[in-house]
Amino acid sequence: MSSEATEERVLAAVAERRELVNDAIDEDLPLAPPERLYEAARYLLKAGGKRLRPTVSLLAAEAIADVEPLSTDYRSFPALEGDDIDVMAAAVSLEVIQSFTLIHDDIMDDDDLRRGVPAVHKAYDTETAILAGDTLYSKAFEIMTETGARPENGLGAMRMLASTCTQICEGQALDVQFESETEVLPEEYLDMVEHKTAVLYGAAAAIPAILLGADDDVVEALYNYGIDSGRAFQIQDDVLDLTVLSDKLGKQRGSDLVEDKETLITLHARQQGVDVDGLVDGERIEDVSEDEIDVAVERLRAVGSIEYARQTARDLTEQSKRRLEVLPDNEARQLLCDIADYLVTRGY
Repeated sequence: MSSEATEERVLAAVAERRELVNDAIDEDLPLAPPERLYEAARYLLKAGGKRLRPTVSLLAAEAIADVEPLSTDYRSFPALEGDDIDVMAAAVSLEVIQSFTLIHDDIMDDDDLRRGVPAVHKAYDTETAILAGDTLYSKAFEIMTETGARPENGLGAMRMLASTCTQICEGQALDVQFESETEVLPEEYLDMVEHKTAVLYGAAAAIPAILLGADDDVVEALYNYGIDSGRAFQIQDDVLDLTVLSDKLGKQRGSDLVEDKETLITLHARQQGVDVDGLVDGERIEDVSEDEIDVAVERLRAVGSIEYARQTARDLTEQSKRRLEVLPDNEARQLLCDIADYLVTRGY
């Protein structure tokens, strides 16, 4: 299947579930007093987003249960033991955690834009943004308690959610640490990416399996599918940060390079003898022109660093799809494969 056909299938699958997820977010995270706090907490969730992670969760449930996509009420989904599980609540919980991480990331990086709108700390203020992120973090755990799963399965899901949040913080700390280190190895970068980004995809794929009572090998396979796909997703994000114009990207292009953030691209370029620190002249993204970014990108492209990152992402994607062989051969499993492909072929 061509990348265009795969993208069309994925976007259709996501779109079919996005409205259901958006409605569920309104139900599970309603506007409440104090209204300014909850408006800020809901701000990025209402600003858009593809809803890829909740889509992965819903498709994982469909693949495990071997049901036709969209044929079963996600609020009352049949578990393997015969119970009805609210897998939508789990999907919403994971999307809420994603929004929490974005708010705090933007504060730490002092980014102006997110999803094409002012970042929460710019639209409101830093204090409100911190509180909004903290509120989302807490609410995610509240929502996860509402799945109706058997106690042992619900506890397993909560443990994975808690571990995921811890690992995200560890990954963010490593990302900051790398900015001051003189040498970072590619495998260290991939470990950081796994913690910062991929674990949330792993949780999105595996938590439905835990809630539905799937075997441990299925849980592990889905988790590793998410880890591999999530690492590939972040590498593609690093490529897009350099190669897509700001208005399409939804944030300032080249911000990672200006802020001296190590990526697989810059690590490879350093190994090729490129003075990465001297590629752009300016400590703030506002001080660097599009032309300067163009010159830097061409230098990275010339030494093969961008293609190296893309090939690494493709290899991880192929590995992620092989993980799914433990699942029944059905439409939902194929869509999970398509999502893995889409994550490394998307243009923004």
